[in-house]
Amino acid sequence: MPELPEVETVKRGIAPILEGNTLTKIITRRDKIRIAIPQDFISRCEGQEILQVVRKAKYLLLYLGSGDVIICHLGMSGRISLTSAKARKEPDIYEKHDHVIFETDKGDLVIYNDPRRFGIMTICHENDLETHRFFKDMGSEPLGNEFNGSSLYAKLKSKKTTLKTALLDQRVVVGMGNIYVCEALFDTGIAPERRACDLGQNKCEELVRNIREILERAIKAGGSTLKDYAQVDGELGYFQHSFKVYGREGEQCATKGCSAPIERITQSGRSTFYCPRCQN
Repeated sequence: MPELPEVETVKRGIAPILEGNTLTKIITRRDKIRIAIPQDFISRCEGQEILQVVRKAKYLLLYLGSGDVIICHLGMSGRISLTSAKARKEPDIYEKHDHVIFETDKGDLVIYNDPRRFGIMTICHENDLETHRFFKDMGSEPLGNEFNGSSLYAKLKSKKTTLKTALLDQRVVVGMGNIYVCEALFDTGIAPERRACDLGQNKCEELVRNIREILERAIKAGGSTLKDYAQVDGELGYFQHSFKVYGREGEQCATKGCSAPIERITQSGRSTFYCPRCQN
């Protein structure tokens, strides 16, 4: 599933194409992806200028001149591709899993493709965004100022779940997925099975710094390519070549002086990779 860096990469890719331009034509080739596409989706989008493209957690938000906001989630296998007006050929031919197509007044196409159909395409008014069921219980944005050692400590101190599970809870911090939680715990030297409530404030400060650094490096590298993910221009992300633990079961730890093999355990149905010597 695309995580925060992948979604941020997509946002940065589509923003220059969409912001300041008008949606002249919308094609929905399915009535439902993970949830039903609203019946008035097309009528509320067509003819509207896109004021801003924003990432909120793992969601893409397209703010329209009318005050409505298009909400898009890429799900497990969703991706967005761009076709410039100059590159278009007549007639337009869409792939089997191209479910929603946006056309701008400049003739550019933004295409949402999702083979497994776990993504979301819906719309709401911006006044209802904060209370929307997708966002009302969200935790802190990990790249925002509100995410710091003190705020993380306050949220973890009463949680008796494992730290790995707590960090995947979107009510604690948004946008964090399995890959980047594994990498952040390794960089901070924390065992994934350690209880969240046992983490002191100083260690929370260190963990916050490492989460920010990892996410920023991943965004710069274009995200991580696992299975279906690719950037909007078709290029693949390369942060996966920098993984220190994720997917490296049996390989030697990358820490200088440590030759312990990376181990894998299952937590809440997900694989966790860690170094048993460096993380405690």
